[in-house]
Amino acid sequence: MDRRDRLIARARQGYRLAYGVEPSRFVAAPGRINLIGEHADYTDGYELLCAIDRETIVAVGPPAPTTREKLFEAVALDMGDMASARDRFDLLAPIRPGENNWQNHVRGVVQALGRYGQRVRPMRIAIAGDVPIGTGLSSSAAFGVAVALACSDYCGLGLSTDLLAKAAQLAEQDFTGHAGGITAQLASAASTAGHGLLVDCRSLDHMAIPIHPDLAITAIDTGVRRDPAIDIVAARRAECAAAAEHFAVKALRDVDAAMLLDAQTSLDPVLLARTRHVVGEAARIEWIGEGLVRGDTALLAEVMREAHLSLSQDFAASLPQIDQLAELVADALGDAGGVRLSGAGLGGCLVAISSAIATGAIDEALARYNRAATGLPARAERFQPSAGAAPIELE
Repeated sequence: MDRRDRLIARARQGYRLAYGVEPSRFVAAPGRINLIGEHADYTDGYELLCAIDRETIVAVGPPAPTTREKLFEAVALDMGDMASARDRFDLLAPIRPGENNWQNHVRGVVQALGRYGQRVRPMRIAIAGDVPIGTGLSSSAAFGVAVALACSDYCGLGLSTDLLAKAAQLAEQDFTGHAGGITAQLASAASTAGHGLLVDCRSLDHMAIPIHPDLAITAIDTGVRRDPAIDIVAARRAECAAAAEHFAVKALRDVDAAMLLDAQTSLDPVLLARTRHVVGEAARIEWIGEGLVRGDTALLAEVMREAHLSLSQDFAASLPQIDQLAELVADALGDAGGVRLSGAGLGGCLVAISSAIATGAIDEALARYNRAATGLPARAERFQPSAGAAPIELE
């Protein structure tokens, strides 16, 4: 039994224990890792992401035949024991934002679908996942997209991948207080196996970018957790908005290298550094895409090193211990691949793209780092570029 079969079995068993019957169908939505394009969502830039072979699976079935209420019932198998990890709510009653918990995330998806004109019928679901939580791999996006797809599939809504992503994002914004962009949800909903997903954060147009089969994608949990009291996204969003105002543009996406050069003496040094990262990241997207298609690890090494330095120095999104780990991995890989910070920053994970035969060098670098580390150990996990959300066809 492979990883997915075990996850399906867990969702099926949880459904049976909760409701006493078999589910009628299953759907899945993957997590994602960001390959390049940090903080591009609120600067209207580009992101290149990759869905991973870790996912949220939802077992789905009809409501209890004895109930006369219009109930939506859910059980989240990763959120405690069977008694505490259950929820039910009336689909005819107002659904209002509440605490940041999984129950309100489910309710938020249903409410968001209603705001998009989609009617969700009474149903029962059980949710199980294996996307690592808290490491920047979008377990929350996978959760929201999977619930949205479960509703679409069971209720016959036939929702597009874009609408699945929009509903999941709206649920996070309104019901869990997360003000992030939509790219994680798009990657979860719309990715193609063996490809990355290039997203234009202004138009939401997206296209698949082939990833050479000789490449390996490694997520490195740095063991560093961001201080919840520090909202780096809100701070950088405000700084980038101030810089865009200086340039009299809608967003920093509209600033080019010539405009940046002209602003060297007139723009506040901090805002100049933030702008330099955004302009540079836009150029790096193209080079990373070329490296992925060609399997050019030397190119990936060069551009990813530059990307990490930009995040660390110009965007102040890294920390000394993360920089140290990135440098150890980069030196170990040499021209066999690159590594950079992935996610909002000040904690979380690094992403390495390397030759598949060079992944042992990453493990050796982590072992050296962990021998001297005083906090949580760094851990590496390899992922396959995977397909986006879809119903599961069982044999």
